Amino acid sequence: MLKIFGAPGRYIQGAGALDALGGYAALFGRRAALVIDRYVQGVLGPRIEALCEAHGVALTALPVEGDITPESIAALRAQAAAAAIDMVIAVGGGKALDAGKAVAKAEHCHLVTVPTVASNDAPTSKNYVLYDAHHNLLAVEHMLFNPTIVLVDTAVIATAPAAFFRAGLGDAISKKFEAEQCARNGGRNMYDGAPPLTAQLIADGCLRTLLADGADALAAAGSGQPTPAFERVVEAMILMSGLGFESGGLSIAHALTRGLPKIAGLASAPHGLQVAVGLLVQLDLEARQDGMLATLTQWYQQVGLPTTLAALGATAPSDAELAQAAELTLAARHAANFDRPLDIKTLVAALRRHA
Repeated sequence: MLKIFGAPGRYIQGAGALDALGGYAALFGRRAALVIDRYVQGVLGPRIEALCEAHGVALTALPVEGDITPESIAALRAQAAAAAIDMVIAVGGGKALDAGKAVAKAEHCHLVTVPTVASNDAPTSKNYVLYDAHHNLLAVEHMLFNPTIVLVDTAVIATAPAAFFRAGLGDAISKKFEAEQCARNGGRNMYDGAPPLTAQLIADGCLRTLLADGADALAAAGSGQPTPAFERVVEAMILMSGLGFESGGLSIAHALTRGLPKIAGLASAPHGLQVAVGLLVQLDLEARQDGMLATLTQWYQQVGLPTTLAALGATAPSDAELAQAAELTLAARHAANFDRPLDIKTLVAALRRHA
């Protein structure tokens, strides 16, 4: 199996990075679809329009709210096609960026992602998630290539509530351990190739950064004032985590996000918090003897991440609920990237230990 590494064309980060948007957009044409979270549009829309207009780029605004469904994507694609766009600029959280990816894929054009929160590593990846009308995960789709430009304005991200930042910590902390399992067990990454050493080293660097600076960075979240620790952790959560999972591969921690929402009380739990608990379950199943489970549990307490299903929102899950969650988890592709084959009984027992 060939090793494959993928990444965005260019990553730009720092306070005031948004001011560079118009110049980058002008590299790709004169007409852009602005796929933007409806709330963010009210806050940043006029500024973005002015930045692009200054460089001769006209915008067709395509506001997004709620889950990204096949129906909502079809409507956005139709509007983008009618506008004869040269590029897509996607602004907002994970759902707005996912919608932008779906439109860019249909239009075969460049994509610029501008995250306004650091709750996950969607900005750098080619993956996007579709849901059905009942908020159930329907499919994970892929663009042919990663975004051309990722523009991360840390002054903007520092204004978002700390809850989003905490979810980003939870999503990113697992990547080293999942990449480790994928590489050790012959798994395939998101490019359907073998994980290169580079991706594993990036995922390891992500972990080290989060453990060293995560608590200090979280203290700055919501302040509007990015600190050096905040800058380092944003880079870890968006760039390192994104490269680490997409080229390094995933395992049990993320596979569990297919099953956990079926447990009463967890359907609306943020993805990153689900991953955080999922990682503790994965490390439990690994039966690690290196003290990492204790180290992470202590760090979770420092940054306010949940360590149990109860803390995540599940009150006394039944055996039937845990069994359904385990079944859906083991059906996920990533679940095969593990040291040994798992069965429903074994996974249910591990979930019960972390209930």
